[in-house]
Amino acid sequence: MATNPGLILVTGATGFIGKFLRARLLEEGFTVRCMVRSSALIVQDCAETVQGDLLDPATLGRVMEGIDTAYYLVHSMSGGRAGFERRDRDAAKNFVAAANNAGVRRVIYLGGLGETGDDLSKHLKSRLEVAEILKKGHFATTFLRAAIIIGAGGASFEMVRALVERLPLMITPRWVTTRCQPIAVADVISYLVGCLQDERTCGRNFDIGGPDVLTYKEMMERFANIQGKKITILPVPVLSPRLSSYWIRLITTVSPSVAMPLIEGLKNEVICRENSIRDLIPLRLTSYDEAVRIALKGK
Repeated sequence: MATNPGLILVTGATGFIGKFLRARLLEEGFTVRCMVRSSALIVQDCAETVQGDLLDPATLGRVMEGIDTAYYLVHSMSGGRAGFERRDRDAAKNFVAAANNAGVRRVIYLGGLGETGDDLSKHLKSRLEVAEILKKGHFATTFLRAAIIIGAGGASFEMVRALVERLPLMITPRWVTTRCQPIAVADVISYLVGCLQDERTCGRNFDIGGPDVLTYKEMMERFANIQGKKITILPVPVLSPRLSSYWIRLITTVSPSVAMPLIEGLKNEVICRENSIRDLIPLRLTSYDEAVRIALKGK
């Protein structure tokens, strides 16, 4: 059931997912407006770029004007670890108020896949809280819940790359045995665009993941094998995710404000509990190994 939406807003347009999404939308012939926080971040390939800040409600009227569907791709971890949950909460509330005032018809939100118990990391709790805030809007919200996204420039991919390339011997915490369901960035983009094109996805939640369910240990070992490297991983019970985040920040180029919440979330299993989106948007899902090879080429 295809639709022909009008003007599409991409928040977080210069981020990891945003840059891939805006390129795909333009390629598909959609009219796109990109929201950027600074005039220095003008996006040349967009039909329109508008400056706005979700933490400054006064800037959002022009951003939302005339928008049919908005992609919500914003998170506040890059702004510093302290208080990112509050910033995420405030940004989502400001977005909802502005979208309601502008009569936005629907919103597509990419959040995190994870269990919904009391032991979630602060990062995953914040992602779920944002989803609940968005669902209170007058628009229809589609919530896509993804695990680790494999693509060049993505924080999770770059952390794994750095660990494999710089640490042939790793003494790791028990989180390396946690299962996850990594998904290629190209498949995430296909789902995001597919939801825009199919009205049956309005107002629904979907888990999205790739075809492989792996432990983090298996992910690193397969990554090393693809690169022709040999690594040894020794899990130990005394190294917590929080402690491991400190040595990871010494090895990787990923910002500590991003890396530390991600590492602390590795205790939570992130696999799909339902696959209904595959019936609505059928894809040939990219294997983990293939996704890594593509990402290593800078894609």
